[in-house]
Amino acid sequence: MAQTRGRGRPRGGTDSRSRILAAAVEAFGEAGYEGATIRGIAERAGVDPALVHHYFGAKADLFAEAADVPLRPDVVVPLILAGPRAEVGERIVRYVLEAFADDGVRRRGVMLLRTAVGGRAGSPLIVGFLARELLPRVAGRLEVPDARLRADLVASQIAGLLMIRYVLRVQPIADAPIDELVARVGPTIQRYLFD
Repeated sequence: MAQTRGRGRPRGGTDSRSRILAAAVEAFGEAGYEGATIRGIAERAGVDPALVHHYFGAKADLFAEAADVPLRPDVVVPLILAGPRAEVGERIVRYVLEAFADDGVRRRGVMLLRTAVGGRAGSPLIVGFLARELLPRVAGRLEVPDARLRADLVASQIAGLLMIRYVLRVQPIADAPIDELVARVGPTIQRYLFD
């Protein structure tokens, strides 16, 4: 006889929610939004799919929570703008690459990049952060003309660098020291912002 679940909270250990979230980050990072499934995420986390729905609702809700990259433009922009204007491009590149050096940020960032390429769900998140949150705040604070176009150009450069380094793992960029990438990419970002 099949056993049915009673009313109330589904069974699961106290760490089930965090296991589900970690499994979702991995699954979305590997398969993108379209390829990841609630059933597959539940299996990876060692829980029943009903528990995934209990904690997170629909797949889109789970993705939104899994994609929570702790990069704060409101805190970062003043730091990027501190110091000489001639080094803003280098500070932007350094900030993003150093943020991605953190395992949690990198896993979520790679997940966003993969889903941005593989489907529509991740695109607004990664593009929104780069093109609408971080970069226009920098350009706006510096009062440059056509700030939106400049921010989009910078976003394209940064997103491409992150894709090559962390998703496609193209050598030698994948293993290049941060300082070298800052020195080589920073001037391009600087030109996009101010020239």
